[in-house]
Amino acid sequence: MKYLLSILALAIIPISCERDVDTESISLTDIYGDFELIHTLDVDKTSIDFERGEKPVFSAEFSKPEIWELTITGETSGAQKTITGFSKELNEETAVWDGSTTKFPMFKTGENCDAKLYVPSQDLTLPDTTLNDPIEVTIKTTKTNEGVLITDFEKGNDYKDGWDWFFQSGVSFFNLKNNRKAPQGSYYYKMFGACDWDWLIGMINIPSSAFENETFGLSEVANNLYFNVLLNVRKPNAKLLFRFKEDDNNNGIFEDGLEDEYSLMIENVNSGWQQFSVKYSDLTALADGNATAPNGNAIHNPDLLNIIDVLLLADPETGESRVDMDYMIFTENEPLNP
Repeated sequence: MKYLLSILALAIIPISCERDVDTESISLTDIYGDFELIHTLDVDKTSIDFERGEKPVFSAEFSKPEIWELTITGETSGAQKTITGFSKELNEETAVWDGSTTKFPMFKTGENCDAKLYVPSQDLTLPDTTLNDPIEVTIKTTKTNEGVLITDFEKGNDYKDGWDWFFQSGVSFFNLKNNRKAPQGSYYYKMFGACDWDWLIGMINIPSSAFENETFGLSEVANNLYFNVLLNVRKPNAKLLFRFKEDDNNNGIFEDGLEDEYSLMIENVNSGWQQFSVKYSDLTALADGNATAPNGNAIHNPDLLNIIDVLLLADPETGESRVDMDYMIFTENEPLNP
């Protein structure tokens, strides 16, 4: 009898497990059923004050889960935000816009934006403008990016108070541009020139003293701090080197060869505005482009940073080099969400 009960128990186990799988499985209707549009694209607010934390929620509903792509495009700036998902519904859990940008430039205050929803498997774009009005929202104010802003160049030539420069003799170099193509605001910085006898074309020196501080006021936690900058590398030969110099002994100056200097090299990237973000703790010390040991305490101390250098470089045999730059900012806990 005990032997028979054991066999019965073993026979029951697979049956119970199979029942659990069926309960958790996806409905066959969701996989093979016909697609129907239950509710077309809509939005809960059409005028948004992102600076005050307002966030529009987009909505739509299908008869079964679908891959979808929501695109919001600025009519003035051409900025784009893309939100994607796989679900039956767009709602407050899946389709909230925080004012951020997927494709530069960033959105502008006061501009109108068009929103469209595309369902690839159905080749369906919503709203169907033959039946429904276009979805349009207006940005009253743009989102605020939290962090320590080094420069956004929006003060015109006042941005350079306290900065220093070096240019090779006879080399054209930096030029502030007021242009609708700026990835943020109205201004960006154009760095260009050629030097046939040296890799260095020109250099900006940004000391913390330009902000009337001994340091930049950054967090001391290097692993939670990100350096962010927007760049457009216009010439494939161009290299851009950022150097971060720390005042390890707190005497108010950087002593070359005695204190830590960490670097970020930007090279071999495609043209077009892109965001470059790096965790401060991932910066390395470089010598002639190669990793080396730091000269100071060998500890990443962003709270001791007191100089940022920006160097435009190129092989002297390759001709003119050009890089455009905008919006240099440090953020905590995550890279810039522009």
